[in-house]
This record gives sequence, structure tokens and C-alpha cells, in this order.
Amino acid sequence: MKKISILLVTVILLSSCVSKKKYIALQQENGEIKSELTKTRVEKEDLETKFAKIQSRVNDYNSKLNALNEDVEGLKIENDIKLNINTDGTVISNASKRQLLATLKNVDPTKLEQAKTLKDSMNLAVQYNLEKTINTSALNEDEDIAVNINETVVMISISDKMLFNSGSYRISSKANTILQKLADVINSEASIDVMVEGHTDSRTINTDKIADNWDLSVLRATSVIRQLQNKYKVNPAQLIASGRSSYQPLVDNNSRENRSKNRRTRIILMPNIDKFFALMEAK
Repeated sequence: MKKISILLVTVILLSSCVSKKKYIALQQENGEIKSELTKTRVEKEDLETKFAKIQSRVNDYNSKLNALNEDVEGLKIENDIKLNINTDGTVISNASKRQLLATLKNVDPTKLEQAKTLKDSMNLAVQYNLEKTINTSALNEDEDIAVNINETVVMISISDKMLFNSGSYRISSKANTILQKLADVINSEASIDVMVEGHTDSRTINTDKIADNWDLSVLRATSVIRQLQNKYKVNPAQLIASGRSSYQPLVDNNSRENRSKNRRTRIILMPNIDKFFALMEAK
């Protein structure tokens, strides 16, 4: 019996020793895990701090880059709108110079050789685009209609017998076709101003309604303008009425044929100065 008791005590003591070793080992392992966790947390916080610094530097860099881009764009815009005054007095921006060069590539080289100044080149460019915008062949169908281009204006001269009865300023029915074509041309390009000039021969006129040739030339111009505005819906803001009486004859008024040539209405198509360079845009 005594031997059994001693054996039992020995087993309990041995069992107690094993459990204590495991406990100590677990405690040690737990300590190591906590140490690793603490180390990992410190490393994470350190990485977050470094990342925040890097992100701050990236944000600063992007801000500086955006500011630089804005400065470059601003300088580009400023450079484009910068006006250059040339020796011949012509004022042109860099952007318009680029448009000018693009258009001049399409101009007849023989004409381009005759351009001595920047102003000459500008006139050629505008003339080129006016010719493209305005289909003059649609108007130049009759010997009583003459179409000429002089620098930046297109001049269409129409014999009065196509527009009026003799000594009258009332539009005749014969004028419908030509005025419709003129209206189509004018309405196709809102940047063009249109001057209508009345011209007479040298014979004097005086009636109850017409005081003299000045009166007749102006009345004929305003009749054409009213017809363009009211019947063919041309914008009146584009129209200008002018009378020249008999003081700009094409030929001497020494024959019936010559007087007929001098009785005419001239339509002058002019690019609006505010939209001058729009006509130089390369098509």
C-alpha cells in the first residue's frame, strides 16, 4: 500500500512538471508573437508615414506640373494673339500668319511671285478664299454682267436695262433672276458687307419724283437693297446704299452705246474687317 502511494505521488509530480513546461513554452511563444506584432505595427506605421510623404511630394509635383502647363498654354495663347506691326503698316497676329501661310499654299504661284509685301500676300489670300466662297461663274452669264476681283473686294457690275426701265428706279421683273443669284451669294457668307452703287450717264434728269442724277443713282441703289432685303431675305445689316451720279463713267458719254454702258448698278462685296482673317482659313 505504501508503495502504491509513493508511485501515485511520483506520477502527479511528473505530470505537473510537463504542464508547467508547456505553459512556459506557450508564454514564451505568445511573447514572441506579441513582439512580432508590435514590430509589424511599427513597420506599418513607418511605411504609412513614408507613403504619406511620397504622396505629398507627388501632389506637389502634380501641382507644379499643372501650373507649368497653364503657364505654357498661357504663353502659347499670348504668343498667338500677339500682334506684329510690319514695315508696310500691316498688323497681323501669329495665329493669322499660320492661316495666311496655309492659304497661300493654294494660291497660283505666278500670282504669289508678284506679292512684294505682307499686305500683298494678305490680299491674295483673301481673294483666293473669296473666289472659292463666291461662285462668280454663276453670275457671269451675260455680257451685261461683269465680275471683277480687285484685291479684297468682288465687284459685280450690272447694266441698268437688266434691273430698271429707262429713267426709272423701280425694279423690273427682268431683275428677279439676277437678284436671286446675288442674294444666294450674299446669304452664303455672313462676313461679307455689300455696297450697292447706282451710276447714271451724263444726261440730266428732273421729274416730280427725281431731282437729278444724284437722286436717281441713290434711288436705284436703295431699290435694289430693299428688294434684296424684303424679297430675298438678305440681312439688312450687311447692306450699304450708295449713289455716284454720272461722275464715275466707264467710257465717254459721247454715244448712245457708251451712255448705256455707264448706266449701271455695281454690287461690291467686301469682307467685314472684324472677320477679315476668317476668309483666310484654309479650306
